[in-house]
Order: sequence, then C-alpha cells, then structure tokens
Amino acid sequence: MLKVLLLFIILIVGIVLGPVMSGHQGYVLIQTDNRNITTSITALVIMFLLLQFLLIFIGWSYRRLKRTSSSTHSWIFGGHQRNRARSQTRQALLKFAEGDFKQAEHLMTRNIDHSEYPVVNYLLAAEAAQQRGDYFRTNQYIERAAEVAEKDQLPVDISRVRIQLVQGEVHAARNGVDKLLNQAPRHPEALRLAERAYSLSGAYQSLIDILPSMMKAKLHNEDKMHEIRQQAYVGLMNQTIAEKGCTGLKVWWKDQSRKIRHDIVLQVSMAEHLIECNEHDTAQKIILDGLKQQYDERLLLLIPHLKANDTEAVQKTLVHLLKQHGTTPLLNSTMGQVALHHGEWISAETAFKAALAQRPDAHDYAWLADALDKLQKREEATQTRRKGFMLTLKRDSNAEA
Repeated sequence: MLKVLLLFIILIVGIVLGPVMSGHQGYVLIQTDNRNITTSITALVIMFLLLQFLLIFIGWSYRRLKRTSSSTHSWIFGGHQRNRARSQTRQALLKFAEGDFKQAEHLMTRNIDHSEYPVVNYLLAAEAAQQRGDYFRTNQYIERAAEVAEKDQLPVDISRVRIQLVQGEVHAARNGVDKLLNQAPRHPEALRLAERAYSLSGAYQSLIDILPSMMKAKLHNEDKMHEIRQQAYVGLMNQTIAEKGCTGLKVWWKDQSRKIRHDIVLQVSMAEHLIECNEHDTAQKIILDGLKQQYDERLLLLIPHLKANDTEAVQKTLVHLLKQHGTTPLLNSTMGQVALHHGEWISAETAFKAALAQRPDAHDYAWLADALDKLQKREEATQTRRKGFMLTLKRDSNAEA
C-alpha cells in the first residue's frame, strides 16, 4: 500500500508540474528495426508509473486469489473437522464440569485426531474414565497420550501419578513421583503429588528431603509446613524403633539437629516410645529438658508415667513450674500423682485438694480417695469417691444427651 501511495503522489506531482514544464519537456526517441517511437519525457514518466501500478495490482490480485483458494481447500479437506473437534472439546469440558463423565469421555475422543491438542483430550478422557471407575480405559488413554505427547511427557506423567494415587496404586505412584522430581524437581504439582505418595507409602525420609523445595514453591503456609515436618519425623521415628529398637531410636535422636530435638511434638513422641521401652531415665531427661525450654501440658501429662530413679529432679521441676505459671489444676494434679507414687500421702492429699478446688475431675477424686485411705481417713475417702462417681455419671448422661 505504501508503494501505491508513493506512485500516486509522484503521478499527481507529474500532472501538476507537467503543464508548467510543457515548454521544456524534451523528447524521447525509441528506435527499432522497422519503427521509430517519439514521445515526451512527461508522457514516458506517466506511462511508467501506470505500468508500475498495473503490476502491483496484478500481484495483489494473485496473492488474494491464492489465499482464498488455500482457505477453501483447507475447509474442504479437514478444516470443518477441526472446527467440529474444537466444538466437541468445548462441549466435553462442560459435561465434565457437570459431572457427566461418560458423555465427557465420549466427546473428548470423537474426532480426536483433528483436535488442536490431542494429548489434552486423551488426558481429560482418562480423568473422565477414572471418575467412572473404568481403569482399563483410563490406562489406555494415558498410554495413547504418552504416544502423541512425544517429547513433552511431563503433563502425561503428572496425570498418570495423580490417577495412580486415586486408584490406590501407592507404590507405583511413588516410583512415578521419583521420576517426576528428576524431570522437574521444583514443579508445584509434582511436589504436591510427591507429598501424598511419600506420606501414603511411608517414605518419610524422602518427604523430609523435599520439604525445602515445598517451602520455596509455597505449597502450604508456614503452620501447615511445620505440621507436615512433624508428621514426617514422627513417622520416621516409628520406623526406626520398629527396625532398630530403642537403642537405634536413641542413636537416631542423638543424631538429629537441635531444632528437631527441641520440637515439642517430637519430644512427646520420643518420650512416649522410651517409656514403652522402659527407658524411663532417658525419657525423663527429654521431658524435663523440654519443660525447661517451654511449658507445655503435653509433656506434663507424661510425668506420672515415669519410673525413673531421680525423683528429686521431677519434684524440683514441678515446684519451679508452680512458681513460674502459678497453681494450675494440671500442675497440682501432676504433683499429687508423683507424691502418690512415692508414698508421700500428705503431699498428695494437699496437691489433689488444690487441683479439685480449681476444677472437678473424676480421676483426681479417685486419687485423693486413695491418699485419704492411706492416711486412715476412711469417711472422707468414701465421700470423695462418691463425688467422683457422681461426676462420672453426670458426664456420661450429658454425653448421651
């Protein structure tokens, strides 16, 4: 178009200036064997410009005709099939959203060879078949998607692992996420699937290894990530004691970082395992060290289960906590249970009465009655047991209501 505009400008300039220069046009002689052609310079320029315009017009007409012919040929030989495939894919997506998975699968696979992205159609058809519970067709579609995807296998592998997890093929999914993480170690969906696969298969060390990548990918908020880390370490702790016993568990705990050994949830789990193994001295050290770092009732609840030799350390810690946090019901109850276990009946009576003055509790009533029996206070012990029994009945009736 720019050329045409330029030619017209030159033509107009020639028309305007031609008459002015009419007296000074000169002439042009074109001589052949049989003929002589004479014309003015102005006429020659005008004829040249007209010829250029004619050539441009012919070229434009040829290109337009060729494009129209190509479009017609494309429509006749497959274009309408692509349009139909596109329309059916849109309908399939709507059916998928509606939950009509059978119809969605049918529409996804019709004219799939003419679809713009056949791998997407196969993957969505696999999802629809999986929703219907047709695992045979699901696997067929996944394999077909892998064939048409060629080098871009990541979407296919992600869909395969996701479907394996839904189908309960946990070990296959775990192998799949290992390959995924080799291809794309920071891909959010690959990490999300790896989290599920490792948790379900008990691969807690593998889960711990990908926690930094999960944090960078911001899959969860900080609290959720902390919870996942705790669950992974508790799972690893359970595996260690099952495979190597309490000795192996103590070695494992010693090898952990200070951050892990100072985690309250892990301290509680570790102390519980040690108490079950009759490693009361080690369990007591973990509990008391944890309470010195941070007051937590979950650790406090484990103290009555200890049968360690150093009871004085426990009593000192409890007295220190009373000074720091005041006479809470749980602290008083814990002190009463420790005193009861060591035959300190008067101290037990005082502590349980202090706890019951703050809140009624059936267990504290029962323990107080035991201490009163040892002190030969039979009548008071009977009344205390009756209060505990009535509290239990009231609690049970409220639970049934």
